[in-house]
Amino acid sequence: MIDKADTILVGIISDTHGRLTNAALVAFAECDHIIHAGDIGLPGVLHSLEALAPVTAVLGNNDFDEYGARVQRFAHPVIGGVRFLVAHYPSDVRIGWNGGPGIAPGDPIPRVCVHGHTHIPEIVAGKEARPADYIVCPGSVTFPRGGSFPSVAKLEIAGGRVARVWIEEIE
Repeated sequence: MIDKADTILVGIISDTHGRLTNAALVAFAECDHIIHAGDIGLPGVLHSLEALAPVTAVLGNNDFDEYGARVQRFAHPVIGGVRFLVAHYPSDVRIGWNGGPGIAPGDPIPRVCVHGHTHIPEIVAGKEARPADYIVCPGSVTFPRGGSFPSVAKLEIAGGRVARVWIEEIE
């Protein structure tokens, strides 16, 4: 049995486009780390998220260099022993036998790949996610598309492994 005190909760958000809703902040209130997968929109969005937990963020197609050198096209955080690859575009987190845009041949394989851009929430696991365990798109809290709802994703890490991944609808 996993002790909740030994778990890490990661909140995943994307495509805020300068608007961070109160519901999103409430959804991340208990998160230990937050990932923003691009199209941040304004530095204030990151500042608000950083008030809750450490943030890893990447640039989206609507972002510029206003976030400084710490926000780039790709991020490779290791959180609770789990390696991530974060990018804005879905194609940037696809890994082939010769690597991919966000990972070079011979680099350690991420267990979780996170992207934004589509504004449609999705969790891909198993064969379709390989060589990673999961590909996660949180959707968008402000501009959902494709009949989806405003959403974020969450991921629970326990014992250096992903214990659970889910999409959470927010108001």
